[in-house]
Amino acid sequence: MNTVHVSASGSYDIVIGQGLLPSIGERMKAFDKAQKITIVSDDNVYPLYGDVVKASLESAGYEVSVFVFPHGERSKCLTTYGELLEFMDEKHLSRSDMIAALGGGVTGDLAGFAAATYQRGIRFVQIPTSLLAMVDSSVGGKTAVDLSHSKNQVGCFWQPSLVLIDTDTLQTLPEAEYRCGCAEIIKYGILGNRTLFDEIRAVPVRDQAEHVITVCVSMKRDTVEQDEFDRGERMKLNLGHTLGHVAEALSDFTTLHGQAVAMGMAAITRIAFKQGICSEETLTETLDILEAYGLPTDMPYTADQMVDIMLTDKKVAGGTLRVIIPEKIGYCRIDSVPASELKSWLTSGGIR
Repeated sequence: MNTVHVSASGSYDIVIGQGLLPSIGERMKAFDKAQKITIVSDDNVYPLYGDVVKASLESAGYEVSVFVFPHGERSKCLTTYGELLEFMDEKHLSRSDMIAALGGGVTGDLAGFAAATYQRGIRFVQIPTSLLAMVDSSVGGKTAVDLSHSKNQVGCFWQPSLVLIDTDTLQTLPEAEYRCGCAEIIKYGILGNRTLFDEIRAVPVRDQAEHVITVCVSMKRDTVEQDEFDRGERMKLNLGHTLGHVAEALSDFTTLHGQAVAMGMAAITRIAFKQGICSEETLTETLDILEAYGLPTDMPYTADQMVDIMLTDKKVAGGTLRVIIPEKIGYCRIDSVPASELKSWLTSGGIR
């Protein structure tokens, strides 16, 4: 078992290991005095792990209620968010009580935003069950829901009180979701860890999961502690996401997040190569590792389609869009592209 400590606006531990779910109640009781907890989960995950988590919390003396919503990105919306708030109110949760987010990134984002805004903020714990949530979205305090055409447009920063990562839950993870998590891990390697990049080329992520997860969350911890509110260095964690979010939206969110991030990383690296920012070797290595993990590398949308959505991105400021550009494996930089040049910028990398 590994523990990574985060010191941000709220300090907390990320605990990583096997067979941890049955201990969640005991671990929470050690630092928390809440009486009531609402478990938030989706209809895929709760039938797998809900009973174990609920029993552990009840054994620790908590009064437990359960909110289960339909799985998928479409549920990360204002409607489900409102339903969750009403549910918490009906259960008479107070500011001293808590939420437990059991599931993937959608669950963590939704539950975290509800925790941040219910009665002006109550505590919550992250219990991620997808690889993507384990290595990325459960850590760092970003919470949000989507609007009709854009991801994460309504949200805030709200750090969890604990992140419990039980790697045994990866055994039930669908193959497509496993690959999505690998996209985020590849991102960390390209972003700032050549050693990690080489390790996951040599040995599949599933054969070294605890090590890889620990490396990734440690990298994110360091970034969050340096730039919690995403005004500088933390922006680099958006490598592949600016174009990836566009791909998700244009697919009506039928493209999985990790698949879209892979498309975005491939596209931005092609642009960087065409503009002389990175070498052909960097482009080849990026495309090869994405393909080795069964991830898409082609952007199926036109520049015209993409520009309309890119202009609504939160990273647009002062008429320019901030983008993360790879210079080589292990090093990226933040660039700005004028809104008037977005189409030509996209087409320079082969997007039609």
